[in-house]
Amino acid sequence: TQGVGEPIDADVALVVSTSGSTGRPKGAQLTSANLVSSADATHQFLGGEGQWLLAMPASYIAGLQVLVRSLVAGVEPEFVDLSQGFRVAEFAARARALAATGERCYTSLTPMQLAKALSTLEGIEALRLFRAVLVGGAATNPTLLRSARDLRVNVVTTYGSSETAGGCVYDGRPLPGAKVRIAGGRILLGGPTIARGYRNLPGHEAFAEPGWFATSDAGLLVDGLLTVSGRLDNVIDSGGLKLHPEVLENFMLRIPGVTAACVVGVADERLGQRICAAYTGSAELASLMDAFEELPRWQVPKEVKVVPALPLLGPGKVDRAAVTELF
Repeated sequence: TQGVGEPIDADVALVVSTSGSTGRPKGAQLTSANLVSSADATHQFLGGEGQWLLAMPASYIAGLQVLVRSLVAGVEPEFVDLSQGFRVAEFAARARALAATGERCYTSLTPMQLAKALSTLEGIEALRLFRAVLVGGAATNPTLLRSARDLRVNVVTTYGSSETAGGCVYDGRPLPGAKVRIAGGRILLGGPTIARGYRNLPGHEAFAEPGWFATSDAGLLVDGLLTVSGRLDNVIDSGGLKLHPEVLENFMLRIPGVTAACVVGVADERLGQRICAAYTGSAELASLMDAFEELPRWQVPKEVKVVPALPLLGPGKVDRAAVTELF
């Protein structure tokens, strides 16, 4: 679907598939200028170039950008073998090898990888070796972020996508050169990292305004700080009242014993959609119901299930359609 082997503009360096969370994957066309602009802005934000550890698949934009940043910095990155999953011992060994160079060290992780590394002393000690640990690909559990920072791990949350050559907003602030604005509640991202549209969907409305990408996310911009509310296409309409599921998910993640959560709207004859929630962790259902008493009554899930693991689409991205099937 990405036109492999077909002619392509000479200045397009990479075609990177999106996660396909809202339909079939789209191929973002990135130029070398897009990629290098992103790498330069990241290094500028972090305080300078350094050594990088690749701990994510290089087929995803977050992994690709670790390679691009290494090229720009003129260094050869360390990497971990993910064929058997993310192994903390190997990650720690590679981190120590980088730290031995005496230079700044950086890595990029999914929230799930961060949680796994924080679960062992070896992982915590490895994370502390990095000048910064970029975390993105999905919303990060606020409890996890607080734990990391309490353990003196410098976590930097990132927001962006394949269409923006990776993260272009770090800790809520646009990177140098990046632009953010809100139109009708929708987040729009601009600047030198914006892709040349989609290879398999030319003329897509997301790139209708030159130099800008209209995301599928809702958000707020206050004093230059971006807060992402959730995806516009995830909004649940229950009895005429609209809920961003991410708001309820963040609430659930603050309940002790909840390690991951996904809230979906399931077709309902009376309500249009009924709110349902799946979660992982050791929290008892009774604890969740007690916590839900703080919520407006209409936001309380009609059905809640604990599962061994949430189904995933990509690095840390929950497959909401598969979760909906659970109910």
